Amino acid sequence: MPNTYTQLYVQVVFAVKGRHSLIKPEFREEIHKYITGIVSNRNQKLLQIYAMPDHTHILIGMKPDISISDLVRDIKAGSSKFINDNNLVKGKFNWQSGFGAFTYSKSQVDSVVRYIANQEDHHKKRTFKEEYIDLLNKFEVEYNEKYLFEWIE
Repeated sequence: MPNTYTQLYVQVVFAVKGRHSLIKPEFREEIHKYITGIVSNRNQKLLQIYAMPDHTHILIGMKPDISISDLVRDIKAGSSKFINDNNLVKGKFNWQSGFGAFTYSKSQVDSVVRYIANQEDHHKKRTFKEEYIDLLNKFEVEYNEKYLFEWIE
């Protein structure tokens, strides 16, 4: 797209179906690499990723030639197929429907990269549900708790 200049940074958050802790640490790097490939093949730039056992955070430098919904659909479908085809979990793996997407300025990117990289430390102090609701509130996203992810309490 000639004469189109953008600077778009989006953190995407999505959860494992049933919120089961299925993503094992020994397969995390393979999953990260595969998702990075999906993002790169869509001509977007993955800046940071961290797959917790029950949810994933990704920071993406977006170009305006693909919608965030289409990109997340491709990431979730492709990574689910990869996880299932390679038997990285017992049983059938799926992501829950839906996702959160939160935008940041260039000056916030380093902080968000560190935040995503340190997910394990963050979750020693608070649950994914608390983290996700905090993000929704911080970004003033109106939501109905009935339609949020399935939570395991």
